[in-house]
Amino acid sequence: MATTAPPLVEMIGVDKRFGSTVALSDVDLSLSPGQCLGLVGRNGAGKSTIVSILSGVETPDAGTVRFAGAPTPRVGDVTRWREWIATVFQHSMVVPELSVAENVFLGATDRFVSWRDMRARTREVMRGWGYDIEAETLCRDLTVEQRQIVEIARALRRGAKCVLLDEPTAALEREAVRRLFTRVRQLTSSGVAVLYISHHLEEVFEICDDVCVLRDGKRVLTAPVAQLSKDDLIAAMVGAVPEGAAASAGPSAQSVSRDASEPVLVVENLTANSARGKLAGVSLQVRPGEVVGVTGLLSAGVATIGRAVAGAEGRESGQVRLRGELVPPGQRAAAQRAGIGYIPEDRRAEGFVAHLGVAENVTMAITDRLADRLGLLRPGRRAAAAAPVTAALSLVSSGPGQPVSELSGGNQQKVTVARTLAHEPGVIVAITPTRGVDVASKALLLESLAHVARRDGAGVLLCTDELSDLVICDRVVVLVRGEVFTEFTEPPFDRDQLIIATEGIAANGHAEEAAHDLEQDS
Repeated sequence: MATTAPPLVEMIGVDKRFGSTVALSDVDLSLSPGQCLGLVGRNGAGKSTIVSILSGVETPDAGTVRFAGAPTPRVGDVTRWREWIATVFQHSMVVPELSVAENVFLGATDRFVSWRDMRARTREVMRGWGYDIEAETLCRDLTVEQRQIVEIARALRRGAKCVLLDEPTAALEREAVRRLFTRVRQLTSSGVAVLYISHHLEEVFEICDDVCVLRDGKRVLTAPVAQLSKDDLIAAMVGAVPEGAAASAGPSAQSVSRDASEPVLVVENLTANSARGKLAGVSLQVRPGEVVGVTGLLSAGVATIGRAVAGAEGRESGQVRLRGELVPPGQRAAAQRAGIGYIPEDRRAEGFVAHLGVAENVTMAITDRLADRLGLLRPGRRAAAAAPVTAALSLVSSGPGQPVSELSGGNQQKVTVARTLAHEPGVIVAITPTRGVDVASKALLLESLAHVARRDGAGVLLCTDELSDLVICDRVVVLVRGEVFTEFTEPPFDRDQLIIATEGIAANGHAEEAAHDLEQDS
């Protein structure tokens, strides 16, 4: 009588606690050869803990983990774990001071290394993925997207039996996402199991066979994706579909007319040469109470303009004025003093200080307001100042003193946003502020930005390639190759038209790129 083969990866009744926090409670999960299983849930639901356990980083407090029916290797036996599991973590694990080739082959070299062969094989891997990244380039000089590509290439090169992809598309453009999906399908067709973790539910429906939903550390649903709708998944994740979330996040009826007031922010002929994308003579304006979106492909300079306006990055030429006053280039502290708040794209590098508590991070930019006449700042006063803004964002922590390093990725992002809102800036520059957060938290973060614009009259410059973020915008500027290609002025904005515009195709259907090439040939 034939027997059924055991799952390739299996978790049975797994519990995991971190202090008083229950990360996982009686969780069952299994992966079979050739299966792509989606793992979804709100921030703090336990997804990252599952990844840590399956990667051999953490051990469960109770329950069993098996690979093909056998016990897992001991924690610390990296070689044997890598035979089974290859993990692409949500946050970059590349070594900045090593080259692309050294990172791709990190931990896989023999005693004697042929650097020429390593570089040649790296170029082959990158060409196979359609990426133009030099093998000799130091990873510190790469963009967020390029580091993600190196991470994925390293994981897939190892040839493990199961690949864990934790938010793999967070920093990828649409074409790169399509290439990733093609490679995932190749992996599953060859018998490799894939655990795919994403807050982008449309990706789960496109690439996954089945989906497992976590809520508050418990598994609440496992089912084939073909049997579920997006609303079914959201309801399982949050307990109920958040009513009116999309509607409340839209542009306000009280949004200022573009002709009603003088601009609070003026950007004139901004030119910059950045690894994140060049800018060539970009000009735009933001008026009080207005939310202006800037979108495009990641290489189009979307992040560059946000960083340049916020003073996080220099510029070659052009001007940035806040309420008529010039803002010096490349000086983040000066821009903050002038009244420009900043929500960076890389929260771990620029958004918070990991070892400090929630309240310390949130109030970091307003300590001068909170200190007494002797310059002393009491913890209670910090906590009281941080409480309203953290409550408005539904930030989950054990208390104001909990180190931000212990929070989930989504709650870390809320700390970053809260710090900016606490400063009460005249203009907020936000770069992909909802990256890596769940669907309910995304609505909260967007509504908070829109609320600040409506209530306080702040201008918001929202720089993002996440088209769903643009729901709060009054206008959307589209960049193509570092130049303003077109502008959408009548919300709600048509998603398909936005996608077409970001590809450089005009409303008449002609490709701007083709026209540009013709000009070059003439």
